[in-house]
This record gives sequence, C-alpha cells and structure tokens, in this order.
Amino acid sequence: MRKRKLGKTGPEVGELGLGCMGMSDFYGPADRTESLATIDAALASGATLIDTGDFYAAGHNELLIGEALKKHRRDKVVLSVKFGALRDPKGEFVGFDCRPAAIRNFVAYSLNRLGTDYIDIYRPARLDPAVPIEETIGALADLVKAGYVRHIGLSEVGAATIRRAAAVHPIVDLQIEYSLIARGIEAEILPACRELGIAITAYGVLARGLISGHWSKAREAAPDYRETAPRFAGENLEHNLKLVEALRAVAVARKTSVATIAIAWALAQGPDILPVIGARRRTQWAESSAAADLTLTPADLAAIEAAVPKDAAKGERYPTTVMAHLDSEKKA
Repeated sequence: MRKRKLGKTGPEVGELGLGCMGMSDFYGPADRTESLATIDAALASGATLIDTGDFYAAGHNELLIGEALKKHRRDKVVLSVKFGALRDPKGEFVGFDCRPAAIRNFVAYSLNRLGTDYIDIYRPARLDPAVPIEETIGALADLVKAGYVRHIGLSEVGAATIRRAAAVHPIVDLQIEYSLIARGIEAEILPACRELGIAITAYGVLARGLISGHWSKAREAAPDYRETAPRFAGENLEHNLKLVEALRAVAVARKTSVATIAIAWALAQGPDILPVIGARRRTQWAESSAAADLTLTPADLAAIEAAVPKDAAKGERYPTTVMAHLDSEKKA
C-alpha cells in the first residue's frame, strides 16, 4: 500500500486507515475473533493508521486494539485516538469535556487500555463549547512535550476553529465525514486545511454502509443507530439508493464494486485525503483496500460525478439535534 503524509508535520501512513468503532459499538454485536483478525489483515496489507475513541463502548474498543497490538511492532502502527465525549452507564451521550484536567485524565486511561506509553495522534472528538479551543490545544501541546502524545489532530470542527487551533500548535489532520454524498467540507473546511498544510482523515467514505452497494431490506429489518439519521429515512433512503445504483453502473464498467470505486474516488480527491474505513470483517477490508490498486481515469471521475452529482443526496448525515452541535456545520 502506498503512503500518504498527514499534514506538513505528521507521520507517513498507509493511504487507507482502519476505523475500529464498529467492532465495539453502534452497529450491533461484533465477533471479537473476527475483529482481531480484521485488524491483523489491515496491518498486513500495509495500513498503519488505526483509529479509535476512548468512548467507544466505554473503553472496550481501546482494550480490543491493545490486545491486537500485542502481535505487532508498536513503531509500525499509528494510533489515532479521540477523547472528550461523555457517556452514562446506559451508553447515552451526556456532553463533552475538553478541560486540561479532563484531558490528562482521559489520556492516562487510554494509555493503560491500549497498553502503550504514547499515542501517535490525539484529538478532541468534538469542540467543547465551554472551553476555548486554544485552551484544549495548549493542554495537548503539554502532552506532546511530555512524550505522551506525538501529534495533535482535530475532529468535526469548522474553518475558523481550525485556524485558531493551528495558531497554538501544528495540527496534522482533521478527521471529518467526507464521501460522494457528504461533500460539505469542499466549501470552506478543505481549503482552510490545505492552506495550513493539514490532512483530512475522512470517515464515512461509504456513508455508514449506505453507498457500499450492500444495503438491503434485510439491513432495514435489523435497525441500529443509523435509523436516526435523516439520510436513512423513508423517501430520502429510496432516493439515495437510486444514486447508489447509478454508481453501480460505473463500478460494473470498471469490473469492481460500488464500495471500491467510492473509496477510490475519495483517494483521487488529493494526496492529503486519507480514507478511514470502518471495516468489521476481513472481507469488508479486502473489498475496501482494493481501492488502493484502482486508478480512476478522468473519464471514470466524470462518470462518477454524473452518477452522484454534488449535493444530490437527500437527508442530513446526523439527526437535527446532533447537527446543531457540530462546529463543522457552522458557517464561518
């Protein structure tokens, strides 16, 4: 797998990352053995970026990754960890905390669960409206100086916040949703990141399975947290699945899958875009990682754009209440 550099000051990583959230949370039960095997398969294929959050099933995901890493050289893996989201015993989200004291507490627990003495990229999962971003980044800069953290990243923040954060300490990447049907970052956020030399680690490249090409009535019969997202509801879902079918025609012409071509499209948007693939099984990773070997021609890209025009999708990516709290959705 080819490498991509995370920003001006970040590490080189395999051009596809593995997002591990679904191995512990949000998508129903997962097979532990298969999850560990998927992490192994991703690392064996040349991926090096492994992404998690300390709040994924209250630390379960970090423990899982820590177990997987026992079989691999630590210096060959780039761990990306999000922090700050607060959850109660029922798993409900109850706020964010990005105060310096809380950050020092969060990192201590993450280091212990992951079985490591440093985290490669540490990032607040969201902007804490009660804490200036300068204060949060200053606390992270102290962790860098102390050696507990190697690099600082951001997640789901807007252009103005990115600029304020970068004025305090170098930022290597912004983790944010970006896909064929979620291209909002192209207006302000992506240009700001490129101006500042900050990479994009793109999650939701397959729109949480919507544009994987595998969505079916059987999937709808076993609902999970996606049922709360407007893009998965009623007429919106029917409309969006028609876009997927149009994309399937392009994939068939290239003798590949819808998922593979959607990920290849993201890779083709620039060397500063690194898709983070939320695979839970080895078969999913194999299909996704095939994108690294697929070179799209200008004709392919034009056909993809015609099949799924910008802003053609219907429905927001999160429920209205969640969208209201996303700094990335606020206009500069």
